Amino acid sequence: MSRVRRGTKARERRKKILKQAKGYRGGQSKLFRTAVERVHRALAYAYRDRRVKKREFRTLWIARIGAASRLHGLNYSRFMAGLKKANVVVDRKILADLAARAPETFARYVDLAKSH
Repeated sequence: MSRVRRGTKARERRKKILKQAKGYRGGQSKLFRTAVERVHRALAYAYRDRRVKKREFRTLWIARIGAASRLHGLNYSRFMAGLKKANVVVDRKILADLAARAPETFARYVDLAKSH
């Protein structure tokens, strides 16, 4: 069986990890073993936080919709229930954006929710 020289593949592997670790403090961006640990941890955090981001944005949208609907004399739950009864299918992201950027349009949605 012939001998396998792994120089180029090993170097590519190390370079890939060290490139991902660029910008980390101290040896974490220079030393391969610590860079591997940091990069793996960073990837784990990134995976987790892509899911957490969805939760956090939903709570932000709900807070904005609630604040805007209270200005028109309706709390969040009654506002959303009124929209559901009126068969209005607008997601929270759009409603929060309307509340911030187009208050007159949001007021029409509130009136619609109040009438139902």
